[in-house]
Amino acid sequence: MSPPAEPRPARRLRILSLATLYPNDSAPNFGVFVARQMEAVVRTGEVDLTLINPVGLPPFPLSLHPRYRKLAALPHREERGGVAVMRPRFRLLPAIGGRFNARAVARAALPLVRRLHAAAPFDLIDAQFFYPDGPAAVRIAAALGLPSSIKARGADIHHWGKAAGTAAQVRAAGHAASGLLAVSEGLAGDMAALGIPRGAITIHRTGLDRSVFRPLARAECRTRLGLPQQAPVLAAVGALIARKGQTFAIEALPALPGAILLLAGTGPDETDLRAQVQRLGVADRVRFLGAVAHGELPVVLSAADVLVLPSASEGLANAWVEALACGTPVVTTPIAGARELITEPAFGRLVPRDSAAIAGAVSELLTAPPAPADVQRGAAGFSWDASAAALIAHWRQLTPLR
Repeated sequence: MSPPAEPRPARRLRILSLATLYPNDSAPNFGVFVARQMEAVVRTGEVDLTLINPVGLPPFPLSLHPRYRKLAALPHREERGGVAVMRPRFRLLPAIGGRFNARAVARAALPLVRRLHAAAPFDLIDAQFFYPDGPAAVRIAAALGLPSSIKARGADIHHWGKAAGTAAQVRAAGHAASGLLAVSEGLAGDMAALGIPRGAITIHRTGLDRSVFRPLARAECRTRLGLPQQAPVLAAVGALIARKGQTFAIEALPALPGAILLLAGTGPDETDLRAQVQRLGVADRVRFLGAVAHGELPVVLSAADVLVLPSASEGLANAWVEALACGTPVVTTPIAGARELITEPAFGRLVPRDSAAIAGAVSELLTAPPAPADVQRGAAGFSWDASAAALIAHWRQLTPLR
């Protein structure tokens, strides 16, 4: 009897992925979680990946703003972390033109994608966010006769899925795509509530670099940040926007004597937050750190006793997972993604967006701090390798062999 035939190796996929958020030289933290995922995909050797990161530029004279001049100067093609990144430009109407962005992205990207596809055919068109990436990916896939996949991460559903000018586009893309991903069960439920078929949605968790996000020596981290060794330290990591709820963390400070709050991030609410800390008389206890490089976040998280992030909505926040991996418990709101992650007292507390409730939860964790090793269990199973393997498996299910 002849020996059984060796299984044939899986065919190498050619994937074109759209990501409107992706790091660049002018904004190295912009969509860094997407970059880590795609870098892990490329490392598997199973995928030839091309990533399109469309750059939105407004008409003159708005185009003269320093922010847009930096974006205009970005290279049209480059390699970042082993990923081939291409940046076609599309017309952006800041603040008022969100409903037009998906069509503008597709129109700008399609000629480039057609040329690439003619030279070496793609197997699937992927979108890393539901809007504007999702409807654009569906348009491009339809033009090329290819399957498509869209990932939902949080605000792309909670905001764009309800906004008057884009909700119908989100629903239509959800019905047209060959496959859908969501970062949490709760987000999948929110998608279904919008009318997107729940049976088409696969849960795809975020990843984590454990060589970076791990407990560091607290005393050394506090010294690096110029913090007192004995004071309670809280951290809030995320854009300074209303949805993240830093204002509620600040409101809790008067009930937490001596506690210092670190705000890592930038955003449009910074002026209001600075005014708030002055008004409450806690300016000496709030440190605005600005944009913190992703690789430096473990220093902030390890210096802190608690991560406080009272978000109004999230899919499954990377900051929660990264804090747990650093041994730092989390205080956040009982939104669906958080309920799936903060499942044990050692991992943190779920409380309303209320300063008294936040102060009470923080006080509990300061009075009886959980062991870092117990907190770390909350991040068990999260890794970029696992995330990449699951993503590739999802793509393969949608891709007919040719």
